[in-house]
Amino acid sequence: MTSGDAMATVAAMQPGWNLGNTLDAIPDETAWGNPLVTQALLRKVKSEGYNSIRIPITWSNHHGPAPAYTIDQVWLSRVRQVVDWALAEGLYVLVNLHHDSWQWINGYPGDRTTVMNRYTALWTQIATTFRNHSSKLTFESINEPQFTGTSGDAQSDEVLRDLNVAFVRLVRQSGGNNASRLLVLPTLYTNSNQAQLDALSTTINQLGDRNIAATVHFYGWWPFSVNIAGGTRYDSNVEQDMVDGFDRVANTFVARGIPVIVGEWALLSYDYTRPGIIERGEVLKYVEAVGYQARIRKLTTMLWDAGSFLNRNDLQWRDPGLFALMKASWTTRSATASSDQIYVPRSGTVTSRSLTLNLNGASFRSLRQGSTVLTNGTDYTVSGNTLTLTSAALTRLVGNRAPGVNANLEATFSQGVPWPISVISYDPPTQSAASGTTSSFTIPTQFRGDQLATMEAKYADGSPAGPANWTSYKEFWSNFQPDYTANTIIMKPEFFAEVNDGAVTLTFHFWSGTKITYRVTKSGTSVTGSPA
Repeated sequence: MTSGDAMATVAAMQPGWNLGNTLDAIPDETAWGNPLVTQALLRKVKSEGYNSIRIPITWSNHHGPAPAYTIDQVWLSRVRQVVDWALAEGLYVLVNLHHDSWQWINGYPGDRTTVMNRYTALWTQIATTFRNHSSKLTFESINEPQFTGTSGDAQSDEVLRDLNVAFVRLVRQSGGNNASRLLVLPTLYTNSNQAQLDALSTTINQLGDRNIAATVHFYGWWPFSVNIAGGTRYDSNVEQDMVDGFDRVANTFVARGIPVIVGEWALLSYDYTRPGIIERGEVLKYVEAVGYQARIRKLTTMLWDAGSFLNRNDLQWRDPGLFALMKASWTTRSATASSDQIYVPRSGTVTSRSLTLNLNGASFRSLRQGSTVLTNGTDYTVSGNTLTLTSAALTRLVGNRAPGVNANLEATFSQGVPWPISVISYDPPTQSAASGTTSSFTIPTQFRGDQLATMEAKYADGSPAGPANWTSYKEFWSNFQPDYTANTIIMKPEFFAEVNDGAVTLTFHFWSGTKITYRVTKSGTSVTGSPA
C-alpha cells in the first residue's frame, strides 16, 4: 500500500491543459503543425490559471528493436526537458503512452508476449528516467486503450486490466518517488459507460493501491460535437449526456475516494481551421456547463488543446471571450441565453425580439453596447428570464441594415462573464444553378448576411441520402462546407460517394431560421443542380 492522498493531488491539478498534437505527433514534435514547445508556452499556460499539464507522448517512432526497445536518447532528453520546464513553472505534469495505443498496443490480444515486452520495456525506461522527479509528475498507462481480436468489450476490459496492473507494478518496483507517485488508469476507450467504469473499478480494488486515479475523456454528445443529425444546439440531449456521464464516474469512483481526471475534454469538431461547424453561442453554453458539472462532482478537467484554443505562435487565446468563460467556470457559473444572435430582416418594419436567459443562479444587471449602457424600459425589458429588445432600440442598432453584424451587445449579470449578443441584418439567402462532378461541385450561394446551420439530404421518396443514412441531417464540413468569401457551399466528394444516381433534394437551414431547398442530380461522376 502506497502512501499519499490521491484525492488531494488530483484536486490540486484542477484545472488542466493538454499539450496536444505535439510530443504525440507522428513522426515528430512539429509534424502536426504546432511549433516546438518553449518554456514561455508553459509559463503562459500556468499564468492563465492552469495547475496541471498533460503531455501526450507517442514513443513508437523513438525507440530501437526488440528485445531492449531502447528509447532514443535525444527523444528522451527532449521529453525530459519539456517535463522539467513544466515542473519549474509549478505545474503538475502527466505523461503517457499516447498513439502507441492504436499503433501497436491494440494488437496485444493476438501477440501478448511481444506487446507486453515492448510495453514493459518502455515503461521501465520512463519510470527509471523520472524515478527521482517531483511527486508533481504523474504517469498515465495508456491513452484511449482499444484492442483488435477480442470477442467484445468484456474481453477487452480484461485485456486492459493486464496492462494496467503490469504498469502499476513495474512503476512501483522502480523505487524512488515512483513508490508513491500518482498513477492514472484509463477505462476501455477512456469512455464512461458503466460496464467500463465497473471493470476499471474492479482493477483498482484488486491493486489495493491508494495512489491511483481513474481517467475518462469527454467530448460531449456526439451529434452536437460534430454537428450531425441536426445537433446544432446545446440542448437537453447534450446536457443530459453530460450529467449522466459525470454522474456515473462520480458515483463509481469519487464517492469511494478514488479521484477522476477527465484527461481530455472539448468538442470533436471545434477547430479554428474549420469555423462555424458549431455555432459560437452554443459552444459557450457547452463550455460553461462542463466547468460547472465537473466542478460540483469534484472532477479534474484537462482541456484538449491541439492549437485551437491557445495560439502557440503568439501565445494569445484565439477566442478570448471563450477562454474568459472557461476560466470563470472553474469557480462560478455564468448566465447564458437561448442564442447569442438576433437576426433582423433587411426590409420591412423592425419588430421587438426576445431571448430566453439561462440565469444559472445569477441575476440580470445591464445591457451594454461597448461603454454605452442601454436603458431599461425604452431599449429593452426583462421579465423573469425573458430579455426583450424593443423595436426602437433594434432600429437604432441595425442602422443602415448592411448585411451581417450591425451591433455587438453584452448582457451583464451579478456573477460570471457577460453574455454576447450580435444584432445581424439579413435577407433570405439565394442560390443558383450549377454543374460539376462528384469530386468538384459547389452551389453558388448569396448568403446575404445569414449563416449556415446545417443541411438535410433526401431522395424523392423522402428517405435520407448520403453518408450516415440513418439521418437526413448530414455532417457539417465532412459532407458540405460554406465558403462565405467565395459565396458558395462546397459539396464534398465524401457526400457524393454515398449518393445513388438520380435526384436528391438538399434543404439548407440557416441561423436566421430561413430554409431553402436545392435539387441536385447525380449521374455517374457528373452532377447538376438548381434551386428547387
